[in-house]
Amino acid sequence: MNEKKKNIKQKLVHEVNEYVINVVFLSLFFGAFATARRLTLEHYDIYLNDSFIGLIKALIIAKVIMLGTFLKVSRKFEHMALIFPILYKTFLFVVFVLLFDMIEAYVRALFELHSIQAAFYEVLKNHFNKIWLGGLIVVTVSFIPFFALKELSRTIGPEVFRKMFYKK
Repeated sequence: MNEKKKNIKQKLVHEVNEYVINVVFLSLFFGAFATARRLTLEHYDIYLNDSFIGLIKALIIAKVIMLGTFLKVSRKFEHMALIFPILYKTFLFVVFVLLFDMIEAYVRALFELHSIQAAFYEVLKNHFNKIWLGGLIVVTVSFIPFFALKELSRTIGPEVFRKMFYKK
């Protein structure tokens, strides 16, 4: 029984560490893009107060990645050259993010409009625009190095990968 508790605790610590690493990496990307957008808009005297949007997106998307990894849907091309699992996981998780984003927008519209049909048309009419497309591009571009590092770590082993980063 004690060994089982230890094993569960180790798994929990591993999952929390994985989640924190995902959040840190993604929040750096999303924060940089949000800051660039805010500074660009300020140049035209348009001020946004979305300081934590990069962190919030990173927290949500990192959870989506953890769920996808837990469901083991992302292991299809892991036996091939690294480029294939990297591109596959990028595409797969961009689709997951799209689905979660659409569900979130639909639920928000449903609460505001109190009609299934009106919420559906609201999402189709107003949610999918140039800003949404820009966000999709940011997610896609951030996922490529994210999954490249993850696949490299998986291939050479996490311990060797950490040594390469933190030691000479």
